Amino acid sequence: MVAQEKEMIRCRAIIEILGRPKEHVEETIKLVVEKIRQTENISVLKEAIAPVTPNESSLFSTFVELEMVIKGISTLISFCFDHMPSSLEIEKPEELMIRNTQLSGIFNDLQAKLHNVDMVAKKLRMEGDALTRSLNTLMQNMIAILTSIGKASLEDLSKFSGLDGGLLKKFLDSLVKDGKAIKDGENYKMAQGKRSL
Repeated sequence: MVAQEKEMIRCRAIIEILGRPKEHVEETIKLVVEKIRQTENISVLKEAIAPVTPNESSLFSTFVELEMVIKGISTLISFCFDHMPSSLEIEKPEELMIRNTQLSGIFNDLQAKLHNVDMVAKKLRMEGDALTRSLNTLMQNMIAILTSIGKASLEDLSKFSGLDGGLLKKFLDSLVKDGKAIKDGENYKMAQGKRSL
C-alpha cells in the first residue's frame, strides 16, 4: 500500500507547553489546540488537556493529548514540524509505504527546518556574546566607580551593585587573573589603564 496524499492516518499525539505565568500556559495550550482544529486536512476526534502544574524551576507545564485523523503523509509531517509533539503514535493504517519523491520532500523539509534552527541558534549565540561583552564592560565600569569612592571590599561591591557576592567574586577573580584589577588584602581596585570608562 502506498501512502497517498488523500489517505487518512489516524494517530495520537502529545503536545507539551512550558512557561510562565500559569495563566499564559493555560491560554497557550488552548490556542494550540484551536490552531490544530482549524488546520486543513486535520480532524481532532478527542482532546484531553492536563491541569497546569508548577515545576522546580518556577515554570508551569501542561500537555494535551490529541486523537486525530490526518489526511495525507505531508500533512502529518507538517503537523510534526509546526507543533513538535513529544509523542506521536500512528494507529491506522497498520502499514505506510512512501514513494521516494515523498520521502525526498520530507528530508528536504527537514533540512530546511534544521538550517533555520541552526541560523537562529547562531544569531542567538552572537547576540548572547555581544550582551556578555557589554555586561562585562558595564560591571568593570561599575567596579571602577565604586572602588574610586572607597567601596572596594567584596561586601561593599556586592551591596552597592546589587550583585550576588559569589558571582561577583568570580568576576573579580577573573579580572585579577587577567591583570585588569588588583586585590590588596580585602579590597579591590581597577589596574591603571584597564578601566573601561
